[in-house]
Amino acid sequence: MVPERITNEEDDLDTPIDRHVMYLAGGCFWGLEAYLKRLPGVLETQVGYANGTTESPSYRDVCYGNTGHAETVAVAYDRTVLPTELLLEAFFTTIDPTSVNRQGNDRGTQYRSGIYYADMHDVPIIETELRDLQETYDEPLAIEVEPIDGFFPAEEYHQDYLDKNPGGYCHINVRSADEFAREHGLGNRVFLTPEQLASGISDNADPADSAQIPEPSTEEPTADGMIDASAYHKPPDTELKASLSDIAYKVTQESETERPFTGEYTRTFDKGIYVDITTGEPLFSSIDKFESGCGWPSFTSPIAEEVVTEHLDTSFNTLRTEIRSRAGDAHLGHVFPDGPAEAGGMRYCINSAALRFIPYDELDSQGYGYLKPLFEDFEEERELADAEPLSSRA
Repeated sequence: MVPERITNEEDDLDTPIDRHVMYLAGGCFWGLEAYLKRLPGVLETQVGYANGTTESPSYRDVCYGNTGHAETVAVAYDRTVLPTELLLEAFFTTIDPTSVNRQGNDRGTQYRSGIYYADMHDVPIIETELRDLQETYDEPLAIEVEPIDGFFPAEEYHQDYLDKNPGGYCHINVRSADEFAREHGLGNRVFLTPEQLASGISDNADPADSAQIPEPSTEEPTADGMIDASAYHKPPDTELKASLSDIAYKVTQESETERPFTGEYTRTFDKGIYVDITTGEPLFSSIDKFESGCGWPSFTSPIAEEVVTEHLDTSFNTLRTEIRSRAGDAHLGHVFPDGPAEAGGMRYCINSAALRFIPYDELDSQGYGYLKPLFEDFEEERELADAEPLSSRA
């Protein structure tokens, strides 16, 4: 193996860079990526979908399409600063290694734990680290170890997600990476330009040494980047109990469900947005609302994919996908694959008690004027549809 060589502009000395790539899966990839990026020696990260059965899956495919992919972080690192052994030990601190298809609040096969390698020489290191880890647990480890078999970059809004949304959901204390680095004597983080990373790769370097993390997908949700989670804060529980109605508190904080056809927004289709009643974060738009006949407000999609989180719900001996708000982690409802086919086929079935409606004419005065561009085509669409809800336009 011939390491890359770059010029250290600070001290004008040639510095050997032993670039290597590993693929790690451990629950929601937002937090794992943020944690890994804080480790000295990490050069580059990218989140994506690995070791599934389909090509180029979308986030929705992975959640609902039974594609077999795991949410995974591709991490390029300098082994002269961060040896593979320490990278794996750091990774182990972020997961419950005995948990099957679950980390934190996230449940499902896409949240399984895994180590996927591109270099067979990594296998003995991985096996040794897992043996040492197993000695600290009575239950068997649930970390799959496989060669990487397809890695597809996730949508752009998933990349560096917690940098863009500091208040976003995360099941990991990402700052614990700093403590790990201190405890293990890791040096200062190495900062490299793309030109430096691409230079000096020898013809006889093995594939893992020269592996490059692929470019991210350009696919973006409609409101990607428009909604800053850090602007919406969840109040303390005492404040929520005082400010919310009894049913709103039970729905959002205790995951209860309002009775069908009793909610304030079940049959309303006024122009505007629906926000999280606990934080005010925008969640849904009247543009995507339709009459489903189920007895609860129904939407074909959230205002942006990142403003809600999805969780496996096994209550009542059924398998459902629970929907929670991003900033407030409030229970909202569930999503089902029986919505209007012409609008993607999904039905977000949401409790009225979890929402607050902001009419279009009040967006500016209530601080949501930045979302007005989403309604540019709204009037034309409603005129063509003769003001009927979406389900009547099929």
